[in-house]
Amino acid sequence: MAGSNFEVGTGDHRLVGWRSGSGPVVVVLHGGPGLSEYTESLLPELTDHYTVVRYQQRGLAPSTTAGPFDVETQVADALSVLDELDQDRAVVIGHSWGGHLLMHLMAAHPDRVAAGLVIDPLGAVGDGGEADLGRILGERVTPEAAARATELDEKAMQGEGTPADAIEGLALFWPGYFPDPPSAPPMPPMEISLAAYGETFSSIREHFERQTLVSLLPTTHIPTLFLLGEQSPIPPAHGVSSAALMPMAEVKVLPKCGHFVWLDQPGSVREGLDSLYARIS
Repeated sequence: MAGSNFEVGTGDHRLVGWRSGSGPVVVVLHGGPGLSEYTESLLPELTDHYTVVRYQQRGLAPSTTAGPFDVETQVADALSVLDELDQDRAVVIGHSWGGHLLMHLMAAHPDRVAAGLVIDPLGAVGDGGEADLGRILGERVTPEAAARATELDEKAMQGEGTPADAIEGLALFWPGYFPDPPSAPPMPPMEISLAAYGETFSSIREHFERQTLVSLLPTTHIPTLFLLGEQSPIPPAHGVSSAALMPMAEVKVLPKCGHFVWLDQPGSVREGLDSLYARIS
């Protein structure tokens, strides 16, 4: 990992993170849930102008591997990182599940987020695009790969199987996250916590049923930009409907981009972040 390390808390409450670059602080929430931190590939377009702070979410070392694994605890963890950084009001980037987590952070603690950059998230309305994600990924890979990956994912969601099985399933689906699956870049090394994955998703679904974000996001007044991949397996409509809940949200749909927009269109996240800073300066 690039940059300098920091720790928040100790023992079963420990979170470990990394600082890179210089300039205004931006905190990044990686996707998953239950995955290892994978956003190092985002650093080259940001660290010449921003101090980028990333941390490993709970479930995997070097952070705590202990639960509970639910939305509320993940929000509390993000707040503890902001406190450690002395960021009363932070600019936060969230990708995928991390974008969904960022929406929960803004909904529950709008006073702590100065601006939000939500990158191709699991949405806030209905099921957030979860069903579409599974369907589209299955359509973009071979039937054999789709069947095997779905089987492995279902086991992971139930806390069964092994982490290696779950990573195998992710690798089979990986090309489908990109607009041209045959030319998808190699998947970076990944680890997964089955408990963090399955239990956090159960919590996410409970919040969908309670319509937590649908109820709270309209009360937020935070400058927010949704960056959505036009060809993401989470169709942009889910991000658009999420942004529509927020009075100060804007949307940019990026053509020829899938789920990992900074890999498909390098510089797009930097441009979005610069535009957000212009709005709050």
